[in-house]
Amino acid sequence: MRILASLTSLLFSLLVLLTMNSSASAQPEPWGPETPNFNLEVILTGEGFGHVKFRQPNDETFIINLDVWLRDLAPNTSYLLQRAVDTTVDDNCTSTAWLTLGKGAVAQSITTDDNGTGRESLFRSVAAFPPGSEFDIHFRVVEEATGVVVLTSKCYQFTISQ
Repeated sequence: MRILASLTSLLFSLLVLLTMNSSASAQPEPWGPETPNFNLEVILTGEGFGHVKFRQPNDETFIINLDVWLRDLAPNTSYLLQRAVDTTVDDNCTSTAWLTLGKGAVAQSITTDDNGTGRESLFRSVAAFPPGSEFDIHFRVVEEATGVVVLTSKCYQFTISQ
């Protein structure tokens, strides 16, 4: 009787695990696929180092999340993240129409600490563009007070997801 109860319990546990696994795989991924380029890992180099985790969730809001991390820059200094895009998708970023990024359409400073490290979570809506729109995009970080460019990225390609 004990063996039958143990086997029944084991089978029930396996059934629960299988059900959980199949329902989890039916859920959509929270982030767009990696290809085409819906999500980017942007590296900025120059007077220090920067990283932008560029992510667009799989939802109808068309918001790009930009988690920014800067290091080895001047301590206790405010910086701005900027981007420029062009629609000729050829890995040659020619645009110089720099847009300062922030919390939606409101520019947001990234202020470094005593060690020259700064972090900020920014976002930007791309709802004005249809899904599938492609861009060449590049980034730079400028010192807020002077406008001096301290970090730049290479050219990346980006496709708006839904």
